[in-house]
Amino acid sequence: YPAEIFVGDTLCYFSGMTFAVVGILGHFSKTMLLFFIPQIINFLLSIPQLFHFIPCPRHRLPKLNPELNKLNPSEVEFKKHDLKILGWLMLRFFSIIKFIRYREYLNNDDEIMISTTNFTIINTVLCWCGPLHEETLSRILILIQIVFGTLLTFFIRYYLVKFFYDS
Repeated sequence: YPAEIFVGDTLCYFSGMTFAVVGILGHFSKTMLLFFIPQIINFLLSIPQLFHFIPCPRHRLPKLNPELNKLNPSEVEFKKHDLKILGWLMLRFFSIIKFIRYREYLNNDDEIMISTTNFTIINTVLCWCGPLHEETLSRILILIQIVFGTLLTFFIRYYLVKFFYDS
């Protein structure tokens, strides 16, 4: 740590498509979707920025504080008057349920500015836990994947099968 390599988008896309093809051809697409619960939650959390209800920067990954060697949630800043009502409602909703942090302040031109953390699971974990070392953050994200992406999937698949699957 810190990470020195990223496998790249191509491998990520290839891996995702491999899982999708196996799930579809193996006729267990519902089970396969359950394994992706954290990724689906991340997509739902990201909707306000992905569909530009709230400004979306090019990179939404956490920022490294080199003095502490810890990651902080990344933020985006914009003028309050640039935010439409639906974006403002989404901002307030995710702030109330503590998935993001935001603040309003006056800039040098006396315009009201908004600074908010970006809408991703990684930044949400950092909002909940505070600045973390990359290794600790990675372990928490892996734990989320194991608990919500695997254990919950097996629990639903084998114990709640009559509610979610045809018999």
